[in-house]
Amino acid sequence: MSKRIRQRQRNRRAALVLTLLALGILGLLWLRGRDPAAAGGESLVPRTKELEAAMPEIREQLLTPNPYSRPQNEMEGIEGIVIHYTANPGSSAQENRDYFEGLKDSGATSASSHFIVGLEGEILQCVPVGEVAYASNDRNRNTLSIECCHPDASGQFTEATYRSLVTLTAWLCDNFQLSADTVIRHYDVTGKECPKYFVDHPEAWEQFRKDTAAQMETLETAAT
Repeated sequence: MSKRIRQRQRNRRAALVLTLLALGILGLLWLRGRDPAAAGGESLVPRTKELEAAMPEIREQLLTPNPYSRPQNEMEGIEGIVIHYTANPGSSAQENRDYFEGLKDSGATSASSHFIVGLEGEILQCVPVGEVAYASNDRNRNTLSIECCHPDASGQFTEATYRSLVTLTAWLCDNFQLSADTVIRHYDVTGKECPKYFVDHPEAWEQFRKDTAAQMETLETAAT
């Protein structure tokens, strides 16, 4: 076999290897694009080791990117937290998350939330913290939203829901260096009766903000 022929064979083998590598890389990129959790957004990363240790248990179930509940629009920044209630008595965090997911197919409305707190205190994350959720009207661009489940039409949260809401809100405030004053109700944005119990009982809302501030102090003390 001549030297020229051997060189051609080596060149063909090298080209084949490079082609296979390129196809492998393209395949990985395609699979990543198909994974809702990998498609844009920011992970919820604690900014300190102390906050990492104090982070509440959050089950990440990110919505599939779609125009109705996860448009993947980048937030302008995180300047506050908005508290909501589901207005669906007795429904679970999972059921509300699945409703948001189903909007990609039904297109019935535009709605979602970054987090949902369930009746037993479980916390689901539906939208990455760097992306807009459709929850708080003109504050969608710069606030995180928390939906809360409730057992009956009064909108009052269970003790487990309330405890998890305080813990999550305080942790998010500390992690994103927000004050308790930046925590507001959906009502404070649009006048909508949401979260109902905190609108009907302003004293309960003030107590929630006090409890959140106290929890923040606990976190800050632990970090020093």
